[in-house]
Amino acid sequence: MMKLAVGFAAAKAKRFIKVTAKLFVPEQCPVVLIFTATSTVIYTHSDDDCDKVPSLMKKLVILLIIIAVAVYAGSPYYSAYQLKNAYDDKDGATIAAAIDYEQVRPSVQNQLTRQFATTMTKYPLISELGGEPLTEAANGFIAQAVEGAITPQNIEKVINTQGQANTATKELAAAWAIASDQVDLKNLIKSLIIQRGDVDAVVKSQMQQVMKKQAAELEQQVAQGNDSEKPTLSYCGINCFSISGQVKGYPLTIEMQREGLIHWKIVDIVLP
Repeated sequence: MMKLAVGFAAAKAKRFIKVTAKLFVPEQCPVVLIFTATSTVIYTHSDDDCDKVPSLMKKLVILLIIIAVAVYAGSPYYSAYQLKNAYDDKDGATIAAAIDYEQVRPSVQNQLTRQFATTMTKYPLISELGGEPLTEAANGFIAQAVEGAITPQNIEKVINTQGQANTATKELAAAWAIASDQVDLKNLIKSLIIQRGDVDAVVKSQMQQVMKKQAAELEQQVAQGNDSEKPTLSYCGINCFSISGQVKGYPLTIEMQREGLIHWKIVDIVLP
């Protein structure tokens, strides 16, 4: 669809240039327009009847530059508009195709592992009982959850069903809950004491409990959570653009990166 829109826009631009040139340039000054992949070159004959052509051509060039800058600067807003329409239409394929998974996956995983490390510093007793095996087990679960949830197939499924929880989504929600200090700490400490030496079993048990809880919360959010009608759109750099808002009641920020002149890809998802 984007290629079709760009091709249509290019055709319209060429027609605009031809019509504008015909209006501005006297008939005695024939105009030759040569279109290339990246530019339009305008040649005119030089004689006494063409005195007005240079100033008219200057105005035309300035106008074309303004149009080019507007298209370049406005391209991320158009991309955001397309993503919003795709979400509203439950068109998961369009959104899934707009994601750079090689950048999004490690970013989300790093966010969760950093959050978990911060959470662990608040509970020295848990760190003492579980130690490095607990951290390794939790980080392993986080990596598995991210790998399973952030795929083209799962993203498409989640958008098509408007957030309906599936196994991959539940696991990612559980990983986020654990990293964000939303576990039953008393139960975790008790389990660590009882099953000392079997940290993996304790973590798996906690994961199942958290997944069950998160699944119920996800279903409730899907049914009752609101989406932002007007997300906040802003440049974060010449090739960086962010979209912030709420998806089913969860605050979310998406960061896009320019590809070429007018194309954009989602390269980061900032978790709440």
